Amino acid sequence: MVAEDRALEFEPARLDAYLRAHIPGLAGPLRLARIAGGQSNPTFFVTTDTHRLVLRKQPPGTLLPSAHAVDREYRVVSGLRGSPVPVPDALHFCHDRSVVGTPFYVMARLDGRVFHDCALPGCAPAERRAIYRAMAETLAALHAVDPAAHGLGDYGRPAGFYPRQVRRWSEQWRTVRTREDPAIERLIAWLPGSIPEDPRGGIAHGDYRLGNLMVAPDAPRVAAVLDWELSTLGPPLSDLAHSCIAWHSAPDQYGGLLGLDLVALGIPSQAEYEADYYAALGRHGVAARPRLSRFHMAFALFRWSMIFEGIAARAKNGTASASDAGSVGGLAASFAARAAAFIA
Repeated sequence: MVAEDRALEFEPARLDAYLRAHIPGLAGPLRLARIAGGQSNPTFFVTTDTHRLVLRKQPPGTLLPSAHAVDREYRVVSGLRGSPVPVPDALHFCHDRSVVGTPFYVMARLDGRVFHDCALPGCAPAERRAIYRAMAETLAALHAVDPAAHGLGDYGRPAGFYPRQVRRWSEQWRTVRTREDPAIERLIAWLPGSIPEDPRGGIAHGDYRLGNLMVAPDAPRVAAVLDWELSTLGPPLSDLAHSCIAWHSAPDQYGGLLGLDLVALGIPSQAEYEADYYAALGRHGVAARPRLSRFHMAFALFRWSMIFEGIAARAKNGTASASDAGSVGGLAASFAARAAAFIA
């Protein structure tokens, strides 16, 4: 067996034995490599002579309630297999904590490109435009899926989604905050009374953005939607707003687009991206939906800031899964300020 140089939080030999007992045909030495860049669930390439796999597990240590739900990731990815939404093949889920210290699942590894910089460096302008259109169209395909038809009718509670979410992330702030922030306190006071009606529910990815898509290696096509940890049943506009955060964050703030010459780059404006999404919904037979409001964008940015605050808290207590968690966690203040700008 060959493992990565940096220390693992589990014993590779135990995982090796478990996978050979549960993945048919697994043969040859098992090689492990941690995938860099993840801030949440530790992720590893698992390679043998016969298989190319990806393993997703919970981070070690004490976790917030309902956080790092790898069991839900496995369920939704399994359920969407065969749908218009491209997902990897989910192969096996393990509840037994004695194997790698936490629950985990394995899925087939796909080939493709993952862009964490929304400016899509290395792509030609026409390809950039096509990738953003594919991103919008894939989101529309997800929101056109009937959850019940894929065994996901009880995957969440669409009614009351935003009140629960506002409450959840407000409570997280009080639980894990590492600093004071008046902008967040303003948002916590404003959001509960500003929730618009959003009558239609569906499968909401929860973290739909460019960095969680795998683009085909040779075409501007979404090969897979990744990282379903925060998925549930909820209003599609929550996903649309979250995917629009890139237009409200700078290049040094998680690879955003603010301040760039989008026309020269071939990247659509937020309005053009939204238009692509709604046009694709129509092709799926979904009736016209309400448009994004300042609540949707304020909430999306507030929630994103709370996710970064959680990363900062994990960095502080030593359970973060990425080496740059401390600096990334510092983005919480920036995104909170941008959220507060929507309610000024």
